[in-house]
Amino acid sequence: MKPRTLLDKLWDVHEIMQRADGTSLLWVDRHLVHEGSHHAFAKLKERGMPVAQPHLTFGVVDHYAPTRPGDVAPDIRRMIKTLGDNARAAGIKLFDLHDPEQGIVHVIGPEQGLTLPGLLINCGDSHTSTHGAFGALAFGVGATEVAHILATQTIWQKRPKTMRVRFDGMLSAGVTAKDMALHWIAGLGADGARGHAIEYAGAAVDALSMEGRLTLCNLSIEGGARLGMIAPDDVTFAYIKGRPFAPKGAAWDAAVADWRALVTDEGAQFDREVVFNAGDIAPTLTWGTTPEEALSITGSIPDPESMPGGKAAHARASLEYMGLSAGTPLDGVPVDQVFIGSCTNGRIEDLRMAAKVLAGRKAKVPGLVSPGSASVKRQAEEEGLAQVFIDAGLEWADAGCSMCVGMNGDHVESGKRCASSTNRNFKGRQGRGARTHLMSPAMVAAAAVHGHLADVRPMLEGRI
Repeated sequence: MKPRTLLDKLWDVHEIMQRADGTSLLWVDRHLVHEGSHHAFAKLKERGMPVAQPHLTFGVVDHYAPTRPGDVAPDIRRMIKTLGDNARAAGIKLFDLHDPEQGIVHVIGPEQGLTLPGLLINCGDSHTSTHGAFGALAFGVGATEVAHILATQTIWQKRPKTMRVRFDGMLSAGVTAKDMALHWIAGLGADGARGHAIEYAGAAVDALSMEGRLTLCNLSIEGGARLGMIAPDDVTFAYIKGRPFAPKGAAWDAAVADWRALVTDEGAQFDREVVFNAGDIAPTLTWGTTPEEALSITGSIPDPESMPGGKAAHARASLEYMGLSAGTPLDGVPVDQVFIGSCTNGRIEDLRMAAKVLAGRKAKVPGLVSPGSASVKRQAEEEGLAQVFIDAGLEWADAGCSMCVGMNGDHVESGKRCASSTNRNFKGRQGRGARTHLMSPAMVAAAAVHGHLADVRPMLEGRI
């Protein structure tokens, strides 16, 4: 047998059949649904069809989850109730607002041990690629595909091309997985990995914690990739062991033995390979309205006239929307507020890093910190991180998608500029007219203290 990539191994073991056009029918091991799944459940109800494998589907309240006290809007209440009704009717395990393990679907999946190496995981959310950090085949699907999975526990997909993104060397102090992701997306473009499944590799990737790997895979979709993945190793296994849904006893030993084979074979060929030097990466953030419009905090906003046609037009529109001018240094751009959270950067490691920056300091602008899960919230409170945020003047909220997408009432007002640890800076993403700069949680904390975009590295000296 010729050498195979990690994607080849995962795809082959899940393929049930292949059509003449090359499209494969794949078995789905985990199906994660949230409030947006109501269309799919309605379609099954119209046809009188049951959920095929309810024990393999898990419901999560996250996009509309209220994170702050106060009245809940009727449409939000209705979306949450509909998910609950559908889950209970189908016999699906539901992590609702009252569940002690509630949180963002891409945070609690790994936390609960639902995300395991070798699984095929689908969710009606583009950032499902997050779960690929465990060596899983994980990608987002549309409403029609959600219905198909509910009805059959399978999905039709065309095998993507393979792409290896390698980070040689090691990251400098204060540089994170978020910076790695924005760096490669800025370098290759928002379509740089279109049609490909990315496998991340290299010394810098091997050195990342599971939280860092989750962040890196989470942002794969922002560079056009279908999915992102990292081969499982001892770091992966140590994270999974003892989780509620993880294998136990002899089953654990057998599982780890199988998982160790989930690596790209020596000599396997990728359709494309790209190499970055991790030591060249600095804290990176966006200046425009796509994740590819990003650069180092030490840089200045580029001149659209120096770009090729299509990119120039987009850059001009981005600068107009963002209220910025070419040549402006990023360090020093004022912000109106900050946000720390999301499925990209709402885990305990993210909060620890932000707290290191904020400890003993005061924020000059208001901000919201929303942990990725109720479990992360409890841990942050036990470790004293929550108090650091509160003492700095930021608001400590409950778990949910919150201000990342603004569906639950948390949003940035029109014309306001937000330093955000989220994954998308599209026009209106955090609210109509909102101006979003994506960056790591540590960089968000630095912006909060300074009241403007700033390099976090001097603030971390002696603290990491």
